[in-house]
Amino acid sequence: MDIRSQISMVFHLDKCIGCHTCSVACKNIWTDRKGTEYMWWNNVETKPGTGFPTRWEDQDKYRGGWELVDGELKLKSTSKSQTITNIFHNPNMPTMDDYYEPWAYNYKNLFDAPEADDQPTAKPVSMITGDYIDIESGPNWDDDLSGSPIYAENDLNLDVLSNEQREQLFAIERLMMFYFPRICNHCINPSCVASCPSGALYKRGEDGIVLIDQKRCRAWRSCVTACPYKKTYYNWNTGKSEKCILCFPRIETGQAPACFHSCVGRIRYLGVLLYDASKIEETAKKPDLELVDAQRDMILDPFDEDVIKEAKKNGIADSTIKAAQNSPVYKFVKEWGVALPPHVEYRTLPMLFYVPPMLPVRSAQEGGSVRSLNEEYFPDFDKARVPIKYLASMFGGGNESHLRYVLRKQSAIRAYRRALTVGDVDLLQAEKSLLAADCNPKEAEEMYKLTSLCTFEERFVIPAAHREEAIEMMKDPLEHKQEMGFGFRDEPERGM
Repeated sequence: MDIRSQISMVFHLDKCIGCHTCSVACKNIWTDRKGTEYMWWNNVETKPGTGFPTRWEDQDKYRGGWELVDGELKLKSTSKSQTITNIFHNPNMPTMDDYYEPWAYNYKNLFDAPEADDQPTAKPVSMITGDYIDIESGPNWDDDLSGSPIYAENDLNLDVLSNEQREQLFAIERLMMFYFPRICNHCINPSCVASCPSGALYKRGEDGIVLIDQKRCRAWRSCVTACPYKKTYYNWNTGKSEKCILCFPRIETGQAPACFHSCVGRIRYLGVLLYDASKIEETAKKPDLELVDAQRDMILDPFDEDVIKEAKKNGIADSTIKAAQNSPVYKFVKEWGVALPPHVEYRTLPMLFYVPPMLPVRSAQEGGSVRSLNEEYFPDFDKARVPIKYLASMFGGGNESHLRYVLRKQSAIRAYRRALTVGDVDLLQAEKSLLAADCNPKEAEEMYKLTSLCTFEERFVIPAAHREEAIEMMKDPLEHKQEMGFGFRDEPERGM
């Protein structure tokens, strides 16, 4: 075993209210500079919808992620023979039109306009050219437009549905939506890192966070194309690529990332996972339908004595092992099996997992009124407003069994808690439904508490950074402290 530690995340989609507070928090801290106007390291999409950038899931267009060719993993975006060619011309890289042209407003005209019969306006001005523009798209442009024939029907995940299912989905009485917040997944097998000709992208050994060395970046932009989630961006002002850094300066001081800390719906969880790095290639080569199970098999039990022993041999600190034992991510992903990776078929092995939303059941219209068709304990997921194939396309690599398992367990816990709190559900029957959903009252209570009544300390289990040990690999820590204090930064430049 080659045991590594990884800072991992879970987003509970049933709790997301689409307030975009996470996006604003990230924007204010990291991407409010020239050249980053269009960047949203954190964005919240509406599903069904096209997302940001437009149709980012279409890898026939963008060529992101990995693919299996004759049993070997290959980057979709490039190869050894194409690297030089793609440096000078990359036809698969998203353009400004795929994102949007960022704009501000001419507030001077609004405030300084002379008295007139009309209300003055603040015309939109391009933040790139400085010219007036007509706004045609923007961040979260399709927000809440789940029934739109322009945006929602262009969702790539709908391609797995039949024409009849698509027509039914967009019938007015069946419309539904859910919010889909996205950040960099800090993958175990990141295609962005593999694609960089200058080696500027790297994955930190101590916590698995994927970063870009700004000094080594040469603006090849291969990473922009290679990331299938389109979470690497090009700064047109500095000529460097940038991406989510998971607020590592905050993590190193025991604080949750800004988007996690500010989350109004408390949908975000952060913790440590221990995994076997020797299985990365083997796992990534599995067929699509087996990828979720294979990725879970990579995640190791932090209480296993053999795992602890091997982890210590690899230099993983006791505090990190303890954090892995208390990790909420481990519970959601491995112990309870209710959190799934997004688009696992890209084979990057993402370390951001999602608890899928509960599907609203189909409604029937009778006499001008709409009533819900709901079974007593287990809804018929095949009668849900969104076909289960749609969610399986997003989170299960097409494997519907994973989605049925998650939704069935969530439904059983909901019925069980309703029996305890409201009393209109028979408790004995509710307990039987738990057992039928591979759950028990103890596990149900644990899931309920972590989902609904959790504290900051339970949601975010962050290990000590141990930067002093990292410094020891490069120089004497005492000498380093005398020179400039602990931390990684350039020595001060003095002179004229």
